[in-house]
Amino acid sequence: MKQQSRLILTVLAFGYAFLYIPLVSVIVYSFNDSRLATVWGGFSTRWYGELFRNEQILDALFLSLRVAATSATMATILGTMAGLVLVRFGRFRGRTLFSGMITSPLVMPEVITGLSLLLLFVTMQQLLGWPGQRGFSTITIAHTTFSMAYVAVIVQSRLVSMDESLEEAAMDLGCRPARIVLDITLPLIAPAMVAGWLLAFTLSLDDLVIASFVSGPGASTLPMYIFSKVKLGVTPDINALASLIILIISVMLLIAWLVARRSQAR
Repeated sequence: MKQQSRLILTVLAFGYAFLYIPLVSVIVYSFNDSRLATVWGGFSTRWYGELFRNEQILDALFLSLRVAATSATMATILGTMAGLVLVRFGRFRGRTLFSGMITSPLVMPEVITGLSLLLLFVTMQQLLGWPGQRGFSTITIAHTTFSMAYVAVIVQSRLVSMDESLEEAAMDLGCRPARIVLDITLPLIAPAMVAGWLLAFTLSLDDLVIASFVSGPGASTLPMYIFSKVKLGVTPDINALASLIILIISVMLLIAWLVARRSQAR
């Protein structure tokens, strides 16, 4: 048993080291004084100042945040509605097709999704004159299209495991269906909706392939900007940006852990 425990601890140690040592190295080299991202030239915070003076990075960051927040909200609304239809409406004509259309973005290669959306937007521009140029709106629609599938799966799994006796009791007391959804169903599935929103936000903020297809000139998201910098050579200001993102995510995780611990204690 002791040897087995040591083996498990060793495997876990190597796994965590493989995941977190690169993150630590990024943070360390963000304080590098050298212009080369991988050559240590002394301690300095100059690249954080360069980061906040770089308008291209800031524009790409704000565009990514706007797209992620908007697409995550739209995906949560549409995905929740799709999950409710699949669980609460029973069997109906076209259910199999509808379910397949909801889950297909989960297994569809991003290259195929991005190419098909690009052809759709080009055709719409030729026939309808919209979109005039590809940018915020087209990226938001594209991200909503694939991220709503993840929200629908999460909400559907929560609805399947939810006790329907509360809804049935409300119906017996004369509550209308719309009131049941607003007062009972939505509060019960709210944690799943929040989880779906956060997942959709993360997927949108991290996407590179689909955004590259549906974006136009002057509409580069943060992953697109970082990828373009990688091809030309990463500068330490990218390390500074990554360090700030790691810090923000760590603070958010710490706050979520404290809130969960306090609620569990209550």
